Amino acid sequence: MALPPEAAGGAAQSSSIGGSAAHKRERRDSVVIRFAGDSGDGMQLAGMQFTAESALAGNDIATLPDFPAEIRAPAGTIAGVSGFQVNFSSGEVFTAGDEPTVLVAMNPAALKANLDDVPPNGVIIVDKEAFSDANLKRAGYTSNPLTDHSLDKYQVFTVDITKLTTTALHDTGLNNRAVFRCRNLFVLGMLSWLYQRPIESTVNWLEGRFKKTPEVLNANLKALRAGYAYGETTEMFASSYEVPPARIVPGTYRNITGNTATALGFVAAAVKAGRPLFLGSYPITPASDVLHDLAALKNFPVYTFQAEDEIAGVSSAIGAAFGGAIAITTTSGPGMNLKAEAIGLAVKTELPIVITDIQRAGPSTGMPTKPEQADLLMALYGRHGESPLPVIAAATPADCFECAYEAVRIAVKYMTPVILMTDGQLANGAEPWLLPETSRLPEIKVDFRTDPEGFLPYIRDEETLSRPWAIPGTPGLEHRIGGLSGEDRTGNVSYSPANNELMVRTRARKIAGIVREIPPTEIFGDTNGGELVVLGWGSTYGSIREAVKQLRGKGKSVSHIHLRYLNPLPQDLGDQLRKFRKVMVAEMNMGQLIKVVRADYLIDAIGCNKIQGRPFKVSELTNRITRALED
Repeated sequence: MALPPEAAGGAAQSSSIGGSAAHKRERRDSVVIRFAGDSGDGMQLAGMQFTAESALAGNDIATLPDFPAEIRAPAGTIAGVSGFQVNFSSGEVFTAGDEPTVLVAMNPAALKANLDDVPPNGVIIVDKEAFSDANLKRAGYTSNPLTDHSLDKYQVFTVDITKLTTTALHDTGLNNRAVFRCRNLFVLGMLSWLYQRPIESTVNWLEGRFKKTPEVLNANLKALRAGYAYGETTEMFASSYEVPPARIVPGTYRNITGNTATALGFVAAAVKAGRPLFLGSYPITPASDVLHDLAALKNFPVYTFQAEDEIAGVSSAIGAAFGGAIAITTTSGPGMNLKAEAIGLAVKTELPIVITDIQRAGPSTGMPTKPEQADLLMALYGRHGESPLPVIAAATPADCFECAYEAVRIAVKYMTPVILMTDGQLANGAEPWLLPETSRLPEIKVDFRTDPEGFLPYIRDEETLSRPWAIPGTPGLEHRIGGLSGEDRTGNVSYSPANNELMVRTRARKIAGIVREIPPTEIFGDTNGGELVVLGWGSTYGSIREAVKQLRGKGKSVSHIHLRYLNPLPQDLGDQLRKFRKVMVAEMNMGQLIKVVRADYLIDAIGCNKIQGRPFKVSELTNRITRALED
């Protein structure tokens, strides 16, 4: 989230600013908390509600949910651990944090899976009763880490979370299973007190969520308040902590995930264009939430179709575009493979659809809940024949809104399919989003051809080379479209070699001409050149920006360029890169953008690559950049 320059950065401070003798209140500039437990422990909910509380407290935030890949791994095993990390700060936040300041581990598996990320002297809060012999064995422990001194370098707080929750809810009439499921609210209440979070938003959320089941609502509220009271009254915690509000641009904000921002961007574009929105998609992790979000927006002219497979999803979108709708299909890497042939049809027929690829770690099923950036070359070249397409990549969860909107604008203006790329990190991560003024959103002009005089389906606009958009059934505009090579202007089937080359080159020139829409390259850092520039795209934005900021604070000549438009690339990109003695390309793959940079600009760029299903840590990038500067 953008903040004024004076609000960014700042070392963490610890100073008593009040409180009772029993509990002092200390200040922190930023805190990173990771909630971790079994996939049924409600850690995602606890993390999301803590995030909402932090947003209402005025902090800048970034989150990173971490879902298990298996739908239901065996309880108590490392494979079933679910995590949610939130970084909340009084300064500008770019990432969810390299390592947790606080780890909440609801069972031994959660502790074991996350312990290596906790720094020395970090805080670990565990549910004491979960560390039974059976659970320790399931997690692969041969001794109890709470008693064998293996955790001596950490600040460990053992809390009887299960017992205290059960005691607080003894008179609610709920069965043991239902009571057990309320432990996450006890933890949320305890952490809310510890970091002085306002719990009213969680109370309101619970009242809305469980209004039809008052007994469940009552139990959750009791657990939340019991946890808050425990933090306030126990002598276990010597201090509570305050993270002051961040100084942010005035306006109306909401906490938003990348998938929700993508859905809202599509809706805003359709409303601006004055056309219905159609989404044809097959559910796939991590893209399914876009389908879910759009299906809920029945107050807008939004139509969603859950197709039987990926091919049907994209084909239905092509049909909707032919009929004059703003047409979308969403998927992830495996679905992109299946959609490739139909995307070729959309290229050939020159119909405006947006294909959203929310990338995940692969190949094959791979790690479906983990992020990666390995679909770039597929997006650029992964179709049969010469079929170039515009490719746009979002950088942050909130940026997904603008990129979705921009993808629709380009698709309609140039009568072409557009590929929008996000990934699992952006899709599920969240940050504060400043609601845009709709009047300031760029125009999306839909100009259907209605005049039959001189109409041909493939005559072209002189500037954009786009063909007319003629809705089927318009009198006098009957025309043929299809996959066979079509004649220039008429679209009639043609096997002329010269005509085929003309049409292929014309479509390629149309896509290349979109470069006129791309703003000049922005450089964060040394705008006139320097020692090294880090080039990135997509979700690496936050890690790269924070790493470059830290190194520049140490006097290093390091800069950052981040790409939104991956095809065509910005017109001035080559010249800007050549200003620097070294170019490093950081991406979560084995080196895909770097191939394009080397081929297009003949620059011997340095690769910085990671394919672990995890985002770059800032420390990883700072170490790699420092080594490159010293070489």
